[in-house]
Amino acid sequence: MAKRNTFFEDEKIEKKIDIKQLGRTIKYILPYKKILLLVTCMMLAASIVSLFPPRLLKLIVDETVVNNDYRQLALVGAGLVLLAAVEIISTFIQSRSMGKMGLLIITNIRTDIFERLQRLSFDYFDNRPDGKIVVRVTEYINGLADFFSNYVMMFAIYIVKIIVVTVFMLSLSPMLTLIVFATIIPMMTVVFVLRAVLRKMYTVHRLKNSNRTAFLVESIMGEQIVKNYNRIDINKETYRDIHEESVDMWWDIVKRSRLNQPVVMAFWNVGTLCIYGVALALILGGNDLITAGVVITFTTYMSAFQDPLSQLSTIIQELAQVSSNLEQVFDTIDYPSVIQDRENAVELKNVKGRVDFNDVTFAYEDDVNILEHFNLHVTPGETIALVGPTGAGKTTIINMLTRFYDVKEGSVTIDGIDVRDAEIYSLRKEVGVLMQDPFIFKGTVLENIRYGRKEATDEECIAAAKTIFADKFIQRLNGGYMHELEERGAGLSAGEKQLISFARIVLKNPSVIILDEATSAIDTETELLIQEALDILIKDKTAFIVAHRLSTIRNSDRILYISNKGIAEEGTHEQLMARKGLYYELAK
Repeated sequence: MAKRNTFFEDEKIEKKIDIKQLGRTIKYILPYKKILLLVTCMMLAASIVSLFPPRLLKLIVDETVVNNDYRQLALVGAGLVLLAAVEIISTFIQSRSMGKMGLLIITNIRTDIFERLQRLSFDYFDNRPDGKIVVRVTEYINGLADFFSNYVMMFAIYIVKIIVVTVFMLSLSPMLTLIVFATIIPMMTVVFVLRAVLRKMYTVHRLKNSNRTAFLVESIMGEQIVKNYNRIDINKETYRDIHEESVDMWWDIVKRSRLNQPVVMAFWNVGTLCIYGVALALILGGNDLITAGVVITFTTYMSAFQDPLSQLSTIIQELAQVSSNLEQVFDTIDYPSVIQDRENAVELKNVKGRVDFNDVTFAYEDDVNILEHFNLHVTPGETIALVGPTGAGKTTIINMLTRFYDVKEGSVTIDGIDVRDAEIYSLRKEVGVLMQDPFIFKGTVLENIRYGRKEATDEECIAAAKTIFADKFIQRLNGGYMHELEERGAGLSAGEKQLISFARIVLKNPSVIILDEATSAIDTETELLIQEALDILIKDKTAFIVAHRLSTIRNSDRILYISNKGIAEEGTHEQLMARKGLYYELAK
């Protein structure tokens, strides 16, 4: 496991070529080929139709006015109205279809990143704060949503408009068109250089923003501790420092990005002056190909050319930010999941509960082993208690059994099957874990109890709650089992939350049961009742109990004192107390 990133450290993200990132988005666009075709047709129609009015303007200037043909003027007017109607309708259909496609694309990206997060191994979450993960699936994707809904197709539209306008300008005057492109090429070169600079700045800003979000989420989650230890003022200063780093970088971005428009306008004005100068020289020189109507029409096309070109340069600047977002979104989607089903994985069925740790070595960080050459062999129905100092590896042992992490060396087997060869779904179904800190989801009490077995009936859920004596406190809630619990179980005591999690495990009824400090938040009176229920629950089942309370572990078949990367002492409660060693000192 790599060193955990924190809110005051920028994440180290591998730099990728953003053309490839944008290319990957094509796979999200291809499923909507019909919408894309419709948008393309409407886009072409609107682009082409918008360029006919200048031609009609040339006709009015060079012929209709000269000939005093008002009938022709009426026809031209009617044509302008018809063209405007076609352009408005085409633009409306195109805009609505484009918005729909953008929404669908972003929905798929959101689904992919959420699904990936569900499947990622614990090392991904260990190495970065929650806030830095949250910002990727919210703010970064919100930025992508705006880009896909508004800018992607507009980028294509402006390219098409530029091509069509170029064709029309060439048909009027190749020489004047050449002047236009002599202006555009250096202008776009400067725009792309600015974009390259901005892309790097956007990446840094995203990292600073991620740090700010990480600290914010951490502060919200630890609100009680913050207040209890009078950290409010200190946290305000810390937030101000982190926030100022983000703001300073954003202001630098704003200053650089504001250069884009002046650059475009400067080059464009120079080009326009050149065109007027050349046109005037040609007219005065008696060139019949350049007339007043041609100049007026050409400058009108130039305006039609300038708008998409200006918008295109803006989109290129937006692309700098989007490529930074894509970089981090795809970093999550591409992150390798170490814990996954192997090919031809075995489904665990009819588990008897024999568990073996065979010469296991494990480390969260390279070269810092938690366990070395660890061996443990548990017979079906045996109850094993794990005790020892903090950080000795008690929770690590059960994390390998549930395959939250894989062993570095050796193997962990259930009924002779290596857990790495078992289907993860069947493994987690047969091995049930009760954590020290139970998590309560927003929803009813019944929904929380049913969380691990969605097909269970209400009656089965209630029976599970009664088994561990949770029914008494649940009935006191407004609405009883239909009481709507708040996020993280706000309003419930720590013991009440744990009782609901106990009911979950009773309902799940796994073959192997793990209790990781599961009774630490429960009062002694309730623990006695639960101990009675647990004796029924773990009867004829293999159980692992991590606990500091003697009452919870003293009846275990074997107690293992975990220390110095392995088993320091082993035996029953009576045997270990008689030995007067490490366990004896812990018990005292």
